Amino acid sequence: MVIPRYPDIAPIDLSMRDCLHPRLSMLPDGVSEFTFAGLYLFRRTYRYHISWLPGDKLLVAGEKEGKSFCMLPCGFPDEDSLVRELMDRFGFVKGLGESQADTNWIRLERLGLTVQEDRDNFDYLYLKSDLAELSGRKYHKKRNHVNAFINNYQFDERPLTTANRDDALMILDHWQSRREDRSDYAAAREALVLFEQLNLSGYVVYVDGDAAAYTQGEPLMKGRSFVVHFEKAIDDYRGIYQFINKAFASILPRHYIWINREQDLGDEGLRQSKMTYRPSGFVKKYRVTAAIPQVQEYHPTPVGAAAGEGSSGDPLH
Repeated sequence: MVIPRYPDIAPIDLSMRDCLHPRLSMLPDGVSEFTFAGLYLFRRTYRYHISWLPGDKLLVAGEKEGKSFCMLPCGFPDEDSLVRELMDRFGFVKGLGESQADTNWIRLERLGLTVQEDRDNFDYLYLKSDLAELSGRKYHKKRNHVNAFINNYQFDERPLTTANRDDALMILDHWQSRREDRSDYAAAREALVLFEQLNLSGYVVYVDGDAAAYTQGEPLMKGRSFVVHFEKAIDDYRGIYQFINKAFASILPRHYIWINREQDLGDEGLRQSKMTYRPSGFVKKYRVTAAIPQVQEYHPTPVGAAAGEGSSGDPLH
C-alpha cells in the first residue's frame, strides 16, 4: 500500500514496513513509539493513520479517549502555515523528541505554541551493563530476587523462534487470565504472531521444562539502544521478572549501550517500580499545544545532556 501525501491520510499497513523502518530506525532520540512495530501494533488502540508531509516528513495521526493528536517522528514541516494547519486539524503534537524540541522551540513559540515536558510518557533508559550485572548496594534487593529464582528452580533459556512461539503465547494468555482489563494483550499477541515480519527478537525462560516468561523488543537509536516492548511472566515463580530482566540484558549484543523500558503512563506504582532499577536517564518527550499550560514551560537543554534520573508490559518489580 502506498503512503499518501498530505492532506490525505491512510491507516498504517504491514506493507509499509519496508518504506518506514529504515527511516525510523535512524532517528536519534530513541523515542519508543517511533518504530514501525510500535506504530503498527498499536494502530487499533490509537487509530493511527499516516501521511507524507512536504520534504518526506512523516505524519502520524491518532486518537486517544476521543481526542485527536499527531506525531511528527521526522520533524516539523518547513512551512509555518502547515504547522498551524496541523495544530488546527489534530489539536496537539505529542511524542516530540528532545532534539526536535531543542531545534524548534523558538520557532514554535513565535507561532504562539507552547512546548512542555510530557513526564508521564518519558521512556526509562537503563545502562545495559547495570541491568546485566546488578552490581552494588543499590541492586541488593534485585540480586536477592534473582538468586532466589536461580536457587529454587531448574530453568533454561531459549531465543524466541517459530518453534517456541506457542510457548510465549501460552505465557501471554496465562498472564491475561489474571487481569480484569485487556491492557496491551492484543498488541502483545500480534507481536508474537508477526515477530518475523516485524523483525522483533525475544527470549523465553522455562522452569522444569514449562514456559514461564518471555520478553520481546527491537533496536532503537541506530542500534545503540534496545527497547523492550513486552515482558510477561507466570509470576507464581518467585523472582521470575527480576531474573528475565537480568538474563536478557546479559545476552544482548555488545553494541547495545542502553535498554529502553518505555514509559509509566502516569501510573504511580509502575513509576516507583521502574525507578527501583535506577535509570541512567530518560528519553524525554514533549507536547506542543496552543493553550498556555499551568505548569513550567520547557526551556531547551543541550542535546545529549544528562537527563537526570519503558515497557508497556509488566512493572520491573
